[in-house]
Amino acid sequence: FSTAMMRLGGSVVGFSDPRSSSTTKGETLKDTINMVSCYADMIVMRNPREGAAKAASLYSSVPVINAGDGGHSHPTQTLADLLTIHREKGGFDNLTVGFCGDLKFGRTVHSLISALIRCSGVRFVLISPMELKLPGYVKDKLDAAGVEYTETDSLEGSIADLDILYMTRVQKERFFNEEDYLRLKDTYILTSEKMALASEKLRVLHPLPRVNEISVAVDNDPRACYFKQVLYGKYMRMALILKLLEVK
Repeated sequence: FSTAMMRLGGSVVGFSDPRSSSTTKGETLKDTINMVSCYADMIVMRNPREGAAKAASLYSSVPVINAGDGGHSHPTQTLADLLTIHREKGGFDNLTVGFCGDLKFGRTVHSLISALIRCSGVRFVLISPMELKLPGYVKDKLDAAGVEYTETDSLEGSIADLDILYMTRVQKERFFNEEDYLRLKDTYILTSEKMALASEKLRVLHPLPRVNEISVAVDNDPRACYFKQVLYGKYMRMALILKLLEVK
């Protein structure tokens, strides 16, 4: 968002480390947002607490962009994902989308599913170990929307049927027990050998950063689109900033 704003000729004020704000002195979120909205035309906010951005929007006098709240949602990443899918596949209807890795804590997964269930004929393949399965409240959304989905622990057995493979890292920061993280972190690694099982229509996405869940050898595969996501994400953020300033 800083890059997007500067590309548009604007400037950025703020802090990336919450310890540099007055929250360390006991200031409430309400007061922080009221203060910041006096200095800025919009607020871009990432917070480890679920629902923090929604709460901030209730106090702010300027638009608030949710750039990720805990393990709940990441709507701006979803916009970048949707732009990538549309550019690569020409639309969203009748796609088979596989999500692989950390589906329990992956806020990008939860957000993208919530967006894609609005489309026609979308089918999901949920690939994860038992400990990192998609949460029940997200599956409730799928059931309510009547969307078809299957759960499996096999990437090799699923990849041939996919139009989109959305890889995710196992997020160390979400684990309370390091032993569990170490046991699960290398469950899925996408390699050239596994890509050979997929069709030419497949497109591979990843919200980044990656650790080792996608081999660097896959980067040269024309079906790998995760760095395109970054570029499209810049364009999307620039467009979003312009739209919100127009509304303001």
